[in-house]
Amino acid sequence: MIATIDLPDLDATTALAARIASRLRAGDVVALTGTLGAGKTTLARAVIRALGHEGEVPSPSFAIIEPYDPPQVRLPVIHADFYRLKDPAELAEIGLDDYREGAALIAEWPDHAGGFAHEAGCLSIRMESDENGRRAIVEPGQDWLERGSWN
Repeated sequence: MIATIDLPDLDATTALAARIASRLRAGDVVALTGTLGAGKTTLARAVIRALGHEGEVPSPSFAIIEPYDPPQVRLPVIHADFYRLKDPAELAEIGLDDYREGAALIAEWPDHAGGFAHEAGCLSIRMESDENGRRAIVEPGQDWLERGSWN
């Protein structure tokens, strides 16, 4: 069920974000991996906007966690950037489990947090960028399979 989606421009990224947002539920994780500059934050911001947020969507690289709550979005969502974590044990100090209660999580650098691919509600997206452009390699977890194809 792995799908490769070409992202030749911002409109394509916005369209993918709209598909993700329309299927996103509380408890889900959108795990974004890829090298620096591959488009993880761009996609995360587009998903948050597709959920209804109209204001600025800052990168959580310094704060690590940036929460968004209704009515500014259709469901509670946490945008997290785990790049600066040295050890997944730091998540307890941050209180990630409390933030995740009843919310969806958009996680950049999920491997720094121990990963989420083992969760049935995880949509894993590997962002790639090279001379041929950007693409998203989408691998839905079990709970995402019933929500439609990514091809």
